Amino acid sequence: MKTRFVLIFFIYIVSQTQGNTILKEEPSLKNAMRGKFQIGVALNASQIFGRDTAGVKVVLKHFNAIVAENSMKSASLLRSPDRYDFREADAFVKFGLDNDMTVIGHCLIWHSQLPDWFCVDDLGNNISAEELKGRMEHHIKTVVGRYKGRVTGWDVVNEAIMEDGSYRKSKFYEILGEEFIPLAFQYAQEADPNAQLYYNDYNEWYPEKRKTIVRLINTLKERDIRIDGVGMQAHVGMTSPSIKEYEETIREYSDAGVKVLITEFDLSPLPEPRRRGGADLDDNETYKKQIDPYTDGLPIDVMNNWNERMNDFFTMFINNSDNIIRVTMWGVSDGDSWLNNFPVKGRTNYPLLFDRNHKPKAIVTKLINNSL
Repeated sequence: MKTRFVLIFFIYIVSQTQGNTILKEEPSLKNAMRGKFQIGVALNASQIFGRDTAGVKVVLKHFNAIVAENSMKSASLLRSPDRYDFREADAFVKFGLDNDMTVIGHCLIWHSQLPDWFCVDDLGNNISAEELKGRMEHHIKTVVGRYKGRVTGWDVVNEAIMEDGSYRKSKFYEILGEEFIPLAFQYAQEADPNAQLYYNDYNEWYPEKRKTIVRLINTLKERDIRIDGVGMQAHVGMTSPSIKEYEETIREYSDAGVKVLITEFDLSPLPEPRRRGGADLDDNETYKKQIDPYTDGLPIDVMNNWNERMNDFFTMFINNSDNIIRVTMWGVSDGDSWLNNFPVKGRTNYPLLFDRNHKPKAIVTKLINNSL
């Protein structure tokens, strides 16, 4: 009887230990940020179609939301006025849903990566306001309607306002004026009433730009057109913007009655680009060396400073997590970043949380350990 009791007790302890092992969460960014905000990442075609197996492993382990870097932009979808190509976008949405991730659509109306013919006639002249409204409505309702109930939120309009608070003089603005933004949100809302709708832009810590965006928020709300959040593109450097400037912008948007999404987040440790005038080849070569100084890897002190500044941003995000829905990195690893080709092709940049070998940087380990 005593032997049987000891055996039963032993089995109970082993089963409890095994159960705890199964239930214990694997350390990851998405678990570290649980209860604060979602942690998202932009996917390229190699990750969407599974060719970048190392990148996919990082995505599945550390992120719970995805956005397509390019495959949902109008130039990627629209092959001609009458023909869409949804193959890559469909694969992107399937990847997210198959892996129980939040799927975000980017972006519906943007002046860039737009088919040349979208806003003009066969002679290259601007089309009428009514015709552009029709093209916008058809495009938005075609794309949003296709993924209704599967895509959680949409960047409806992207980068329409300048740093001085004026509207960008895009074709949309030339033909429709400020009205093109409310129209885009209206069409998106009609296409999927349950999807979240966002305005997305960069450099929003500029006071005049922020004022115009707040005015836009109020205009949409006054007209009963829904806007759920503002995306703050976080293409930031080592000195600008300040943490205070960024935080003030988050709070001002929150005071206007919307949530904030940190979108397109990357932190370049390289010297910031300067404007180039006319220059000869020798000057261009000098310029390349100035902005691409670490082709063989970051020096220890630069890497340490980068980790500290990234930590400062995440600390600020966590402190404001009541107002933030999601923080999205603009790429999986350093090798994926668009900054490797900006402002000159072939630049070697280090702006993301995972290095070129898909290894986590010190800040990733710190964020995870702080949550344990």
